[in-house]
This record gives sequence, C-alpha cells and structure tokens, in this order.
Amino acid sequence: MLVSALYLVVCRVLELIVLVVRGDRAKDFEILVLRHELSILRRQAGRPRFEAQDRLLLAALSRMLPRRSWSAFSVQPETLLQWHRRLVARRWTYPHRRPGRPPIGPEVRELVVRLARENPSWGYQRIVGELHKLGVAVSGSSVRNILVAAGLPPAPQRNRQCWRNFLRAHGESILACDFFTVDTVWLRRLYVLVFISIGNRRIQYFAITSKPDTIWMLQQARNLIMDLDDHERPVRFLIHDRDAKFPRAFDALLASETIKVIRTPVRAPNANAHMERWVGSVRRECLDRLLILGRR
Repeated sequence: MLVSALYLVVCRVLELIVLVVRGDRAKDFEILVLRHELSILRRQAGRPRFEAQDRLLLAALSRMLPRRSWSAFSVQPETLLQWHRRLVARRWTYPHRRPGRPPIGPEVRELVVRLARENPSWGYQRIVGELHKLGVAVSGSSVRNILVAAGLPPAPQRNRQCWRNFLRAHGESILACDFFTVDTVWLRRLYVLVFISIGNRRIQYFAITSKPDTIWMLQQARNLIMDLDDHERPVRFLIHDRDAKFPRAFDALLASETIKVIRTPVRAPNANAHMERWVGSVRRECLDRLLILGRR
C-alpha cells in the first residue's frame, strides 16, 4: 500500500510540473474537457470503488484545495473528511489487546490435564506446585478452569474407585468363564467351556464335551484348580453367568479352594464382557471358516 501511494504521488507531481510549464489557456480548455468527460462517466458508470492508495491521495489533495473547490472530487466532502479521520485513527491507534491476564497456551493446558489424569489424588494446589517446579507459573483458579473444561472433577471425586480401575488392579486374581457351542458336520452339538484371565486376556483352561453334566463340570473344576496350582497363580474370583450348566456343586468346589464365584445378573452379557468378546473373536476368525468334524 505504501509503495502504491508513493507511486501515485510521484506521477501526480510530474503531471503538476507539466501543467506549470503549459499555458493557462490550454489548461483551462483541458479542465473543461475533463469535467465534461467526468460528468459523462458519472451518468454511465455505477458507484466507483476506491482502493486504499486512492483514498490516501484524495484525502491529501483535499487538504491543499480550498473547501469551495471540493466539488471537483467525485465523492462528497463528508467522505473525504471521513477518510482523513480514518487515516489519523489508524496512525495513532495502538494494537488492540484483550484486558486481563494473557491466555494460557495449549501446551500448558495439556500438561495440566495430563498431571490430573495420571495423578487422580492431586488437588489444584498440588498441581500448581508441581508446575512451579517445571518453571510454569499458573494459579489454582486457572488449573480448576482447565480441568472443568476437560471434564475432570476435583481430586476427591477424581480419585474415586471405578470398575475399570478395580479390574486393572485385581485382574490377575480374577477369572471369567463361559460356554459356547459348535455344530459339527454331522449336526452334532459340542459345548466348549473356556476360562480366561482378566489380567492378561489369556486362556487359562478349556474343555470340550457333548454332555456338560454335573460330573463333567466337577471334573473340570478339579482340573482348573490343578492347573492353577501348577502355574502358582492365586485366583480369588471367578465370574460366570446363571446358566443351568453351572451346578451349585461346581461353585461349592471352587469355594472350598478360596475362589469366590460371582454370578452375573440375568440377561447382562456386558457383565462378562471379556469372555463375550473372546468368543466373538474365535467365531469370526476361526470357527466360521472351518468345518468341524468332531471333538478332536
């Protein structure tokens, strides 16, 4: 914009020098011709559009001409004065700054949220103190506003135990089991009993039969206990649904080995979600792609 304005000023100065050299009679005729052409253009053309450099030049020239000569301009005198006031305001207006404290950067916000999530027992002042050790200066109210915006409650509520944290802490001592069926080529149905570890998502023990009666279930409970003893795995809880194939004697045998059986609610597969997801994976990735001939 500045370069364009200087260019226009230089061009107009050169034109002014040429007019000074020329005679008054020629200049008067040229002014009449230009005024007539300007009137013709005003009748035909629409509203003109002025660039920033045009406004600057017209505003500067308006200060050199007397007010009675402003009729030569294609704009109203009020418009010229408005352009001049705008230039003055732009010259003396300082950059706008928001009142109050400067905003907190996204890096600091991410750090505050990370400290709160990884340390649920830390309060606002504890997080402020840890940030001061890292050279980050924030206030307790700023930390509170950041955590509220991230959907994180204060420390007593954030430190509250949930099922996910409970299973993560005690997953090594929890087993889940369930039945799923497989139909062979000869339309014979087989029942597969699977035990999965909640902690490492590995299959601890499984067995297959065509008649899952009480005697067979008790034998599988003994086999499971021996397998746990061989691997020296302390198991405290076993989760299974309320299927009739799990007899009371099966639960009592496990309870005698200090394994508490937890029955899921009625029609609540999400209560045994680890087992349900594993069964779905086995069907999609293996059993649905094979023809099963028999138990082996």
